[in-house]
Amino acid sequence: MNVAFSTYRRYEKKQREPDASTLVQMADFYGVTTDYLLGRSEERT
Repeated sequence: MNVAFSTYRRYEKKQREPDASTLVQMADFYGVTTDYLLGRSEERT
């Protein structure tokens, strides 16, 4: 995803939020929707 490990850890710890393009990349990588990542949907795809 071209994100530094330290940045990704901050996302996991809720110390930082990804921008929109990174969020889309994460959704594609994990095979889920952006709504799922944002907690707006229970459906993964």
